[in-house]
Amino acid sequence: MTNALKLEHISVSEMDNNCYLLHDGTHGLLIDAADDAPAILQMARDTGVTIEAVLTTHRHWDHVRALEEILRETGATHYAAFLDSPALPAPVDVELQHGDHIDFAGEELPIIILRGHTPGGAALAASIDGMTNLFVGDSLFPGGVGKTNSENDFVRLYKDVTERLFDVYPDETIVHPGHGKPTTLGDERPHLPEWWERRW
Repeated sequence: MTNALKLEHISVSEMDNNCYLLHDGTHGLLIDAADDAPAILQMARDTGVTIEAVLTTHRHWDHVRALEEILRETGATHYAAFLDSPALPAPVDVELQHGDHIDFAGEELPIIILRGHTPGGAALAASIDGMTNLFVGDSLFPGGVGKTNSENDFVRLYKDVTERLFDVYPDETIVHPGHGKPTTLGDERPHLPEWWERRW
């Protein structure tokens, strides 16, 4: 019997970057070493866990400013989507593709690749307190998908978010974005046609 996963969280930097720490009371998986490595490491110490894995959701600079220091201090295994990994400031130990999973704390955590905000961001699904939680980087927020720079990128991201998140997971699924507050798929689902029409 494995320990149930728990979640810790801090926001760092002037950009309100979310850093999430999934753990089982001993082992920690950090999602985005965005900034302020001392604060991230303190979160792990306060929780009593060792950061053994780091998932970088995407390549943008504001999500990787503490990455090198965190990896150096912890020796953690670094996971990232293969499409974004060449642009990251630290080597990637395991390059992820859509449909892969991360083995962590006795669980198989599904990986969902969402293309459009960057060439390919990595989202992760985990069950916490019996609820599915999605950690989506900057691909989905309360009120819309992440920023895109072209019509093609918007269409790609909208379709990935729709087909790989909304069509797969139930309304009560909790969505944890790269910035700001969480939401649920159910809260956002009614607005999908509006997002498609406005193109963001």
